[in-house]
Amino acid sequence: MRTWVKICGLSTTDTVDAAVEAGADAVGFVLAPGSPRTVDAETAQALAVRVPEHVTAIGVFRGQRIDEVIETARAASLSTVQLHGDEQPSDVAAAHDAGLRVVRAVDVATYAAESEEARLAFREDLLLIDAVTPGAGAGFDAAPLVASPPHREWVLAGGLTPDAVAARVAELRPWGVDVSSGVESSRGVKDVALIRRFVAEARRP
Repeated sequence: MRTWVKICGLSTTDTVDAAVEAGADAVGFVLAPGSPRTVDAETAQALAVRVPEHVTAIGVFRGQRIDEVIETARAASLSTVQLHGDEQPSDVAAAHDAGLRVVRAVDVATYAAESEEARLAFREDLLLIDAVTPGAGAGFDAAPLVASPPHREWVLAGGLTPDAVAARVAELRPWGVDVSSGVESSRGVKDVALIRRFVAEARRP
């Protein structure tokens, strides 16, 4: 199975172009405050126009009101949003009503504690399971995912690097992977060579 790959936290034209040329399936633009990777809606829009139709451009939000998410996504001309935080099923429904696709990002501990009924209530388009602190480059104990893997397509994030991603994919069999700090030369600064290596390693047989 070909692993779906997202390169997140992009903020420059050269790294967007590198991700697309390397074969990434999605790119992410951080539209949440407080990150070294944060861009404004105008910058995200300018970067997204470089992304071909077969690659998904995703706006990444964390702990923001859903009306702000919708407004910012529209300003950036993005049709997919990734929600990190304490969003409720009603927030996902509101995003859907606004014509947006939703990636629900949840840390592994929260996911392990959710009932199946609670998980189904969100009705997100794609589930992403992350470390407790997203974007920090930290991995996590995968035992809960080994014991109870999601019964649907899901994306693994948290502590992935070009050197580690192939082993993690082999161990956990996610549908896709998402990386940000693992392809940086310094915090918030993406490295074109690492982006290329990551995409290749994520799909290594």
